[in-house]
Amino acid sequence: MFKRWHVLLLSVLFITVLAACSGDNDNGNSSNGDSDVVTIKYWQYEFASKVDLMDELIKEFEEANPGIKVEQTTFPYDNYNEQVAAQVPAGKGPDVINLFYGWVPSYVDAGYLQPLPQEDFPHDEIEAEFFPLVQATKMDGEYWTIPTAVRTAALFYNKDLFEEAGLDPNSPPETWEELADYAVKLTKKDGDRLEQSGMAWEPAQQGHHWLRDGLTYQAGGEVLSEDRKTVVWGDSDAGLEAFKYWLSFPTELGTSEVGFYTDDVTAFMTGKAAMNVDGSFRLGTLQRDAENLNYAVAPMPGKDGIQSTNASFWTNGITKDVEGEKLEASIKFLKFLTSQDVMERWLDATGELPAKEEVAMQDKYVNDELYGPFINSLPFANAHFFVDETKERELVIDAANKVLLEGMDVEEAFNELVEKTQALYDEYWGDK
Repeated sequence: MFKRWHVLLLSVLFITVLAACSGDNDNGNSSNGDSDVVTIKYWQYEFASKVDLMDELIKEFEEANPGIKVEQTTFPYDNYNEQVAAQVPAGKGPDVINLFYGWVPSYVDAGYLQPLPQEDFPHDEIEAEFFPLVQATKMDGEYWTIPTAVRTAALFYNKDLFEEAGLDPNSPPETWEELADYAVKLTKKDGDRLEQSGMAWEPAQQGHHWLRDGLTYQAGGEVLSEDRKTVVWGDSDAGLEAFKYWLSFPTELGTSEVGFYTDDVTAFMTGKAAMNVDGSFRLGTLQRDAENLNYAVAPMPGKDGIQSTNASFWTNGITKDVEGEKLEASIKFLKFLTSQDVMERWLDATGELPAKEEVAMQDKYVNDELYGPFINSLPFANAHFFVDETKERELVIDAANKVLLEGMDVEEAFNELVEKTQALYDEYWGDK
């Protein structure tokens, strides 16, 4: 599956890539011809706060390592994997790449990455210093990537809209029942037209993570077997219960619409949605683009005393053909990106949490009004193992659309979601 997908992308983009990369210099030297300078290429997707910070970090790294030059290249999120699929096999891509952790299995399967050298990144040190969720990218006994930061999901809520609806802004919902009740009270309609969403709801954003790693576990269920090969989502009533509750916001509760004010992030930032489930990375966006928004953050509402939330991360790896001086330079850059100073600055600039437990659990972060709810959620956060993050997300979106747009029975849509997800895992593991 993965190989056919990558070959197709390569054929579609080959001509464009050759034109874009015709000026590339692959000998590792800087463009000024200085043979003493090793140039490495770093790729990440376009996320303004991350790109701006990385520009600063690269300057500092180069000053501390005058024999190394780092060139940053960014692409829109939707085009990122296409660019990788086209350029890495052609030897024209990055040396160090930042990628979503859920893509790592497909990147490994396609041969895009090399394992992190154990002498430079000992497994016992990784497992002692980093949060356990980073083990989601440990495959075949190797760590393939290492993150600067991790993130959890929590409930963002608009304090002004709470007060307007007669709700205490210092007492956010803590249970499924309270969340549903608050969402109804915070919704405004003009007839059937939604004017203010009590609960922003967007499966394509963090909605599918909330369902999979939050609600399902809160209901007492799980998604995968311990060996990551079997989808157990439908093995108990918990998975269906979570799916029904998740869909209740745009259906019987009438508090939400897909695409309301473009998407859930825009709706919340503009004050048109009172609550939204989102990741800690959103703090950086809100600080930059919605500085006057009066909002707060609370842990994800739970069920029957069970707490759970999604954890995820963008992570850094070294591509397959990097060797020699470039490999040494890439290792130095990765070590720099996983230093305490960089992790702290990453949090301040982006809202993403330090990946090392000792750094994240400092009092200044644990007790912070905004960061605290995310950090305190890490002990019960789940990082789902994706065999294909894009396709698994699409399956959840399709299941929701079949209920919302086609009128399919909720249980039938859920059973189909489980069956199709299992088919993905069977195909992935079938040739292993």
